[in-house]
Amino acid sequence: MTDILAPDACTTMTEVRAGVDATDRAIGALLATRFGYMRAAARIKPARAAVRDEARKAEVIANAAADARGGGWPEDVAADLWETLVEASIAYEMAHFDAKV
Repeated sequence: MTDILAPDACTTMTEVRAGVDATDRAIGALLATRFGYMRAAARIKPARAAVRDEARKAEVIANAAADARGGGWPEDVAADLWETLVEASIAYEMAHFDAKV
């Protein structure tokens, strides 16, 4: 995020919007990587039943909430976002698992 000001350094809405847009692009790139790992999981897992792992889902959501708490943003928002992200990831992985068979 070159030439993007830190949030506390912003003094105009143009600077804020530039930071938000750059952050959104970075989040998108990270999500592309995350979904790449879902494709890898679909390739590696031996059975479709292994795609949904409720214990792992709970762990991932709890980790996100704890990271949010430590990072100073609302952990309930993180938990809600990761609930949606994990469910979307499971659906994506299932589709890729089914495509390999």
